[in-house]
Parts: sequence; structure tokens; C-alpha cells
Amino acid sequence: MPKRSADATSLDRVFYALADPTRRAVVERLSQGPQSVSALAEPFDMALPSFMQHLRVLEEHGLLTSHKRGRVRVCEIAPQSLSQAEGWLQQQRTLWTRRLEQLDMLLADLKNGHTQGEQK
Repeated sequence: MPKRSADATSLDRVFYALADPTRRAVVERLSQGPQSVSALAEPFDMALPSFMQHLRVLEEHGLLTSHKRGRVRVCEIAPQSLSQAEGWLQQQRTLWTRRLEQLDMLLADLKNGHTQGEQK
């Protein structure tokens, strides 16, 4: 297997962290602003230690940061990791949009009786 760049490895880590629906829901909630661990955990039907494992994965993979504010642990989104994933997705969207447009043109030409080698 070829050696992967640091960017590719980092992107893999982001997508791994986002592969779980609970973690995606946490990221969605944090997009509204910083929240305490207890506020984040409230809507999930799981024990706090299990929920904390999800937060640990998100933090270890660079999607959130946390800090103590008094006796409360507050989490907030780390946008740079999400920006990297967004950039990659945008590249894929651009690539596939161009390919689909080329396919549309080819199909239109075929429908109109033109072949690839013909002049219009």
C-alpha cells in the first residue's frame, strides 16, 4: 500500500470520527455554539461514560476541543478539521459535476444523431 500524506491521514481521521451517528449529532449540536458535556449528553439514551467515549473520539480526531469552566467541562467545535473535510468534498463535487455535464453533452449529441468524431 502506498504511503499516505499527512493530509490524507488527517482526513481519514475526520471521516472515521464522523462515521458514527451519535458523533455526527454532537457535531451538529456544537455548530450552534459551545455546550457543556451534560447539555450535550441530555438527548442521548446512553450512560454518561459511553457518551464520554464519543466525545473523546471527536476530540482525539480534532473535531472538538474541551476545557473546564469552573466545575463544568465545555465542548466546542474545532472548525479547521471540518474545513478540511469540506474542501475534499467540494473537490469531489466539482469533479463529478464536470463529469456528469460531459455525459449530458454526450447523450444530447447521441440523441441528436451526432457521433463523437463528427463536426457540428
